[in-house]
Amino acid sequence: MRHPADATAERAAPVAGAPSPALLELHGITKRWPRLDAPVLDAADLVLHAGTRTWIGGRNGIGKTTLLRIAAGLIGADAGTVRLAGLDPVADRRAFQARTSFLSAGTGGLYARLTVEWHLSWWGRIALLSAGRRRRAAEEALRRFDLAELTGRRVDRLSMGQRQRLRLAGAFLPEPDVVLLDEPRNSLDAEGLAILAGAVEQAVARGAAVVWCAPTGEEEKVDFDRRLLLERGRLVPA
Repeated sequence: MRHPADATAERAAPVAGAPSPALLELHGITKRWPRLDAPVLDAADLVLHAGTRTWIGGRNGIGKTTLLRIAAGLIGADAGTVRLAGLDPVADRRAFQARTSFLSAGTGGLYARLTVEWHLSWWGRIALLSAGRRRRAAEEALRRFDLAELTGRRVDRLSMGQRQRLRLAGAFLPEPDVVLLDEPRNSLDAEGLAILAGAVEQAVARGAAVVWCAPTGEEEKVDFDRRLLLERGRLVPA
């Protein structure tokens, strides 16, 4: 019989070619909306591993946003399970939310008359960062997303591309284990897209899992580890 310590050492030892640990697991996810004949998600499965980039495509209205919102713990599924390193999005809500970040599609989540600096500080508070870490995270976000010159500027004085970079800065600011991006390319020019690609690579390098949802055919500058399509309520290889 093996000693328990042997088993612990075996689990801790790296294995060449072994997959990275699973971070977020969605199994059998089903979701129906009123007045729709078919479920928007029909027993969909998705497993995200540490240090990976996953692209999910599909036509508009197919259910990509619904899938991300369930993965982020923002809405519940009608059936199926969601776990983040064993955490339940309802029973362990605080810990679950502290380890995930969700960027919604569009331009929401910004207050027109408040400044760039205010938004970063507020998002740090929402992420439950300490005062010191919140300050450091905001400074890093300003640098990484090229927002330093805009610190004191109100959101309604920013271009659409600058607003999107600010929204992205908020998504990456707390360095979550899982980053869920819904159409992050929105309003970004070539420079902004390169900044986003760099943020994705930096997140993956520290062991995060990143999901990028977008319509098919959209320009990207990220080498994804896996490409999936959402079709008839399920994820299939692209």
